[in-house]
Amino acid sequence: MPEVAIIGAGLAGSLLAIYLAKRGIRIDVYEACGDIRLDAASAGRSINLALSNRGIAALRGVGMDEYMLAEAVPMYGRMIHGLSGETKLLPYSGREGEYINSVSRAGLNVALIDAADKFGEVTFHFGRRCTDFNCESGEVKFAGGGSVHADTVIATDGAGSAVRRAMGSCVKGFDISQEWLDHGYKELHIPPSGGAEFQLEKNALHIWPRTQFMMIALPNFDGSFTCTLFIAHKGEAGHDTVPDRKINGKPAARVAAFDHLEDEASVLEFFNDEFRDAVPLMPTLTQDFFANPTGDLGTVKCFPWNVGGRALLLGDAAHALVPFYGQGMNCAFEDVGVLDSLIGQYGTDWETVYENFGALRKENTDAIADMAVENFYEMRDATADPVFQRKRELETKLEQTYPEYFSKYSMVTFREDMPYLSARRKGNAQDRLLMEICSSVEKVSEIDFDDVIRQIEALDA
Repeated sequence: MPEVAIIGAGLAGSLLAIYLAKRGIRIDVYEACGDIRLDAASAGRSINLALSNRGIAALRGVGMDEYMLAEAVPMYGRMIHGLSGETKLLPYSGREGEYINSVSRAGLNVALIDAADKFGEVTFHFGRRCTDFNCESGEVKFAGGGSVHADTVIATDGAGSAVRRAMGSCVKGFDISQEWLDHGYKELHIPPSGGAEFQLEKNALHIWPRTQFMMIALPNFDGSFTCTLFIAHKGEAGHDTVPDRKINGKPAARVAAFDHLEDEASVLEFFNDEFRDAVPLMPTLTQDFFANPTGDLGTVKCFPWNVGGRALLLGDAAHALVPFYGQGMNCAFEDVGVLDSLIGQYGTDWETVYENFGALRKENTDAIADMAVENFYEMRDATADPVFQRKRELETKLEQTYPEYFSKYSMVTFREDMPYLSARRKGNAQDRLLMEICSSVEKVSEIDFDDVIRQIEALDA
């Protein structure tokens, strides 16, 4: 019998297996899909991920940070694409060396499975879908029959976790909320040029903000970009058109929902009107649009995450986030690091480890879940706002001038020593102050930086 059964061989589960194996703990990992190293179709979504300091710190803990960063593409800021094709770069930070990294989900997952597989303590079982968990006995059941017992079960089986569902039925006082945005997403593609070159600025996360919807593009190591369109599923009253819109100086209402993009002509018209600078770079636009599935966007919060010492929820199984702060993977990796530190402190007293894990992580994962939703509206709506752009310029100047100053984005993304909850509280207060200051001037050069820093310090007093 294994000491630990991990349910799910995704990013969090595979990294966790490495951490546990390094402590000499025997682990069996059960994964519903096939081995992605052998079957590309098992890799699932290919949407890029933004690897930042919290995730890098967790990879560093098992010596994989430099290896993964070698095939990542640095992104130094958001490249905002206006309706007429004009662009403006909003840096992520004013400090040198602070940037996020675009990484392949499948490539990272393969690397983690390979690394875990080198340990004699780890055994992978692919094609074993968990269907149920017995909270009393600790038995895990699988599709097609068969079950397993372990000293403890750690569920990293994602937002649709079967273990979480079972816990919801048997754990007294189990609380769960699932909130869905009315927007969905569609993955699209910009290939490299004929010379295998990037067709857009490669060291940026590209955003086409259009108030009711947006498209983003993240660079891949091979010179291509993975694009994602975020738009409402249905054109309901109140958000099915964008008012006061002008195309070539003429009023033009714009449909803003997937259900209005029903054929090649409507898709091409929509993209030519809204993302005209991207269309020439997307030769397979309509094929990709109709071939790729439309995904949903939701937040899952629940508690407690454990049942005695028999099972623990971790990563998306405990706290699924929408992707708009680029923290889903980084948060899950931070989970793994925190859990490992608690094992170092309490050993395999799983009940004590799990209780302390929940106490440390719950308020922080709630905070980043809320910030991720807030950042959706910031990316979609605010990034095109001149006042917001002045605020980002001011934040960059402050970070260049005052090393002790961190914007909210920098607190979340570059300060792995700052809990998410602290970053949200301090960051939101700073944001309100800086937006007020920037709304009263036309240029950042008009602002007294020393006075701004004094006002920020007063917020903390």
